[in-house]
Amino acid sequence: MPGDEPAAKKQKVAQAQDFIKGWPDPMLLTTKHLQESLKSSFDSFLQNSGEYLNYGSKADGAYMLGHPIVRKELANFLGDFYGKPCDWQTVMLTGGSSMGTDVAARIHTEFGDYAVTESPTYYLAHTMFRNRGLKLLDVPIESDGMDIVALEKLLKEKEHRIKMVYTVPINHNPSGVTMSPAKRKKLIALAKEYDFKILADEAYQLLNFEKTNVVPLFYDDDPNDPRVLSVGTFSKLIGPGTKVGWIQAHPKLLKPLTSIGFIDSGNNPAIMSSGILVEFIKSGNLKKHIEFVSKELKKRKDVLVTELKKAGLEPNDPKGGYFVWVKAKNGKIIGRVGKGMGLDPNAHSDMMRLCYAWLNEEQIKEGVEYLKGL
Repeated sequence: MPGDEPAAKKQKVAQAQDFIKGWPDPMLLTTKHLQESLKSSFDSFLQNSGEYLNYGSKADGAYMLGHPIVRKELANFLGDFYGKPCDWQTVMLTGGSSMGTDVAARIHTEFGDYAVTESPTYYLAHTMFRNRGLKLLDVPIESDGMDIVALEKLLKEKEHRIKMVYTVPINHNPSGVTMSPAKRKKLIALAKEYDFKILADEAYQLLNFEKTNVVPLFYDDDPNDPRVLSVGTFSKLIGPGTKVGWIQAHPKLLKPLTSIGFIDSGNNPAIMSSGILVEFIKSGNLKKHIEFVSKELKKRKDVLVTELKKAGLEPNDPKGGYFVWVKAKNGKIIGRVGKGMGLDPNAHSDMMRLCYAWLNEEQIKEGVEYLKGL
């Protein structure tokens, strides 16, 4: 009878649904090397707790952009990682990338402005922009990033007051693509010509499966007419509970962010949590951990891509990040359906975003088994 599927089949379908989570496997959060590194960093924090348990200091004033020590160590780390200088004055600490996205939108736009996103995109960004009172438009994403031609067409339509363009320029969520150098330059040129800010969500900037020379969009910006806010986070590297991220932008764009109500009243919310990570960053253990996580996730990604191909599907093969993007077949869906990742309610309804970070290799194989009866 319908609904009386064998228990084993039900289990495989349930297991497949775990591809929905955009979370790291708890195993990645509990490794011995990570625990030992964090313990050492916690001990260092406790020895200097007076630095990180107050609003600020006499020497540095209020830590509105984050504690200067943390900002300097993070800037040193990012500069080494990117192979390009990172001035600590261009770094603001945040309570994760979502906070960075939210405050940037609230300060650098006004109620009723338009924001443009890619389609598909990180769907919860839509919520943050709508909460700000923004009207939304979107443009397709291509194999080398946002469709800049479609964006320029929107910009030329005078009825839109476009003040922000949101992009995921590297290891895109969900499509996995990375924006080409030519498109990066054109996007910034358009921002200057049409007077809008670029919010670059770079949550997966540091999580790569092969060597890349791609750096944050911030480095393409013009310091004489800055337009770019590059948003980063430790959520996908250390763990989402860390709630420490950053915005890399010209000080002219960062300073207004401190006037937002909850920061003006309560100060930067990541002072203590970021202080716990100082020794972890400074010691080189963060770099080692990123290398470990990247290597581990690449193995899982390779398994997922291989198994999907065995199931007769045609997945993308991402070079970093958390997700594989693939078209469904015969209505069988696992993971998060693409519906809602674009503004058109029917867009991407036949696409699946599959997270390989949450499941181990055996679970990935079991999950995809459900699709092999296509």
